[in-house]
Amino acid sequence: MKQVLFIVFLFIQIFIFAQENITLSGIITDANSGETLFGVNVYLESDPATGTTTNEYGFYSISLPKGNHTVIVSFITYNTILVKLELNETIRKDFELQESEESLDEVVLLAKTQNKVNESAISVEKLSIASINKIPILLGEKDLIKTLQLLPGVKSAGDGQSGFTVRGGNIDQNLILLDDAPVYNTAHLLGFFSTFNSEALKDVTLYKGTAPAQYGGRISSVVDIRMKEGNNQKFAVSGGIGLISSKLNIEGPIQKGKSSFLISGRRTYADMFLKLTEEFEGNTLYFYDLNAKFNYKFSEKDQIFVSGYFGRDVLGLDDRFGIDWGNITATVRYNHLFNGKLFSNTSLIYSNYDYDIEIQNNADPFSILSQVQDFNIKQEFQYYPNNNNKWKFGINAIFHTNNPGEIVGITGINEQIEKRNGLETAIYVSNDWKVNDKLKINYGLRLSNFAVLGGSNYYKLDDNKEVIDTISGSGVIDNYINIEPRLSLNFKLNNISSLKFAYTRNTQNLHLIANSVTTSPSDKWVMSSNNIKPEIGDQISLGYVRNFDNNAFEFSVETYYKWMKNQIDYKDGANERDPIIERQLLYGDGRAYGIEFLLKKNKGKFTGWLGYTLSKSEKQIKGINNDDWYAARQDRPHDITVVGMYEINKRLNVSAVWTYQTGNAVTFPSGKYDIGGETIWLYTERNGYRMPDYHRLDLGMNYLLKKTDKYRSELSLSLYNAYGRENAFIINFEESETNPDQIIGMQIALFKYVPSISWNFKF
Repeated sequence: MKQVLFIVFLFIQIFIFAQENITLSGIITDANSGETLFGVNVYLESDPATGTTTNEYGFYSISLPKGNHTVIVSFITYNTILVKLELNETIRKDFELQESEESLDEVVLLAKTQNKVNESAISVEKLSIASINKIPILLGEKDLIKTLQLLPGVKSAGDGQSGFTVRGGNIDQNLILLDDAPVYNTAHLLGFFSTFNSEALKDVTLYKGTAPAQYGGRISSVVDIRMKEGNNQKFAVSGGIGLISSKLNIEGPIQKGKSSFLISGRRTYADMFLKLTEEFEGNTLYFYDLNAKFNYKFSEKDQIFVSGYFGRDVLGLDDRFGIDWGNITATVRYNHLFNGKLFSNTSLIYSNYDYDIEIQNNADPFSILSQVQDFNIKQEFQYYPNNNNKWKFGINAIFHTNNPGEIVGITGINEQIEKRNGLETAIYVSNDWKVNDKLKINYGLRLSNFAVLGGSNYYKLDDNKEVIDTISGSGVIDNYINIEPRLSLNFKLNNISSLKFAYTRNTQNLHLIANSVTTSPSDKWVMSSNNIKPEIGDQISLGYVRNFDNNAFEFSVETYYKWMKNQIDYKDGANERDPIIERQLLYGDGRAYGIEFLLKKNKGKFTGWLGYTLSKSEKQIKGINNDDWYAARQDRPHDITVVGMYEINKRLNVSAVWTYQTGNAVTFPSGKYDIGGETIWLYTERNGYRMPDYHRLDLGMNYLLKKTDKYRSELSLSLYNAYGRENAFIINFEESETNPDQIIGMQIALFKYVPSISWNFKF
């Protein structure tokens, strides 16, 4: 009863406070493109502590006393606006910010929205697209995912892979969203490129720890990627031509100031070079993708956005083998402003990932099919009762269809892992609360439910993984309800430093299972069932952040501990083609802990960062490794990254990246048996060995060929793996030809030096 009375009293106070003040609200955009701006500061000249920032859709709301005020609108690299207002009633005031002429070519590493000292969130990184474009990357293609891998706590899955792990979690434990649509495979060309074309992107936010309550479904991290909305003021064309890929981006107004479009396409043409050689002329190797977005403003209060992505990879070896995989996403979003305090966002979201493997042989050619498909509806409200509270609350429901694997031969379907459906629903609420000038709190709660739906067979298994009963029919087979609390605290020690703490719980109902060190498009996604329980992850983190020299430098240190339940792994000697895949899986616990250091230089001619992570990630699963704790595949105790970018002059900038990581934990044979002339490898401890340590140096250079008011042309050169380190991709074992009792490890590296050149333009 006391708790209920307190909540009632709190809402009465909020209501009274709201009645005593006037609401000033509106949308803030870029004057040149019409793009909404996220994180713009709006505050009083007489009292800078009275203020707010724009949300991800450019909306702001601030409560002020009646009377005359001077309001300041400021955003880094943009001209500051000072406007005098007489407030007698609630008003709508939109602003258009003009980018400063003095800062158009200024190197600013941080995204324009981030000041970690003031933010309540911990373990959050907002990346600048301009910074991504300056970092040297494999084959000259600027790559969002590989840039994320350079941050502390984020580790690459290996050379030629776009997958990544965060704070000891698995690759599948990262929720990757493109305009709110989940992307299940972020790799092109087996990982040499990522799915995301930087020409089409607006902003990127990575949550390594406690993500806001509107995010759910993964237990390690969230990567929230927003596409550009399209220039609603003038037409613009940009693109690039490289050694093996090219891209083109077109955007412009449909009705100036009211609607716009964006179309961005990309394709590789490595397959064309293969046709020039007699040995590989029958092979196929390429990808293509397309981003598109359209928006229309019905009124000052109503706007609709429609965006989509389509991408496909095709890989073939003559007529013997072929694989193609790809993602499709679509988002329809409707924004409505009820009043100066209440903002609504309604979204319909579709996502599809599938692959098709075809193997041709004279005896019995066959193909392997797999698919994950989502239909998602989401309704969210943002409420601004006063300057000290920002509420978010909403609901969403996702209908999942999962076909983990279907083998089709010449005589029809031979084997199929059960195709299943599930309904994932959630209701959530969170609040950003400014307690006082020193303390900020973000707290929230997410209530989720996963319903395992009928329509296919489910199986009851005994302790030996044998089927003892079959469950069939329609309806709900099982329900998993979970409460997921979130809490973040930021205590400002002074204007340049703060202490932070966070706790979060997340659950996950889609799981990627793999039985190899490297990831591949053919790894299986499976859903929670009567046998596979939802993964549960709890994490606590503590951090300290400090800015130096007027925010030119930033230092942060964070430590975390994460414990995970219902972790999944294959049993020893698993048959991955078993149509009842649960018979091959075992379950247990996981834990991950570590400390991360990051020193950034954000402004000036020389920018970059130095990051170091010391961490541990382990699992304990009954039936594996004698039931003892063992290192997870992604366990890499030491991780060092050095990133430097230097602007020599207005035309020329150079960059360098050096990275070092402990090798992945792997399971190698400890010995062998000879049975009837056949060698049988002996495996003992799970992940008891390590790949060799990984390190490399990348160099890059961007040279501005020409720049006018209407045209820009730039040449980019890079050298990936500059000192030719042969990092191990795979290690195979075989008997020595001279001594059968001796085992020889054969290391395979993907490449040594990889130079690249590309020409980029914009007009």
